[in-house]
Amino acid sequence: MTLLRFSLRPGQSIFEQVVFAAVKAFVSGEFQPGQAFPSVRALAADLKIHPNTAHKVIQYLIQERWLEARPGIGTVVAEQPEVRAGDRKRLLKDEVEQLVVEAKRVGVQLEDLLETIEAQWQSLERSDEVKRK
Repeated sequence: MTLLRFSLRPGQSIFEQVVFAAVKAFVSGEFQPGQAFPSVRALAADLKIHPNTAHKVIQYLIQERWLEARPGIGTVVAEQPEVRAGDRKRLLKDEVEQLVVEAKRVGVQLEDLLETIEAQWQSLERSDEVKRK
């Protein structure tokens, strides 16, 4: 059984949804460095996704240094990777722009958006603190 908690949303790439759920679990502390990560077969079965998609997710997470493949042990959660030079710029350019466009599309006010972002930030910090104790 995986610790990835999310519901697949129609219209969005399953690969991207699973990668996001995994990174969220790593950042929030639900998965700890050194902890075993589900195999391709287990991930596919638990999430009811195609094994090729599960394989692609795991390979991507290894490439992005969130996971490590250890011979004889399996795939484990790595220490959080160092931020690459372009990561902050990409975050501020792409993801925030998408969030703002979608928020404006559905009529969310700036104050509500900022409040929601802050609440989510604090929620992730609380999760991480609880896992560290």
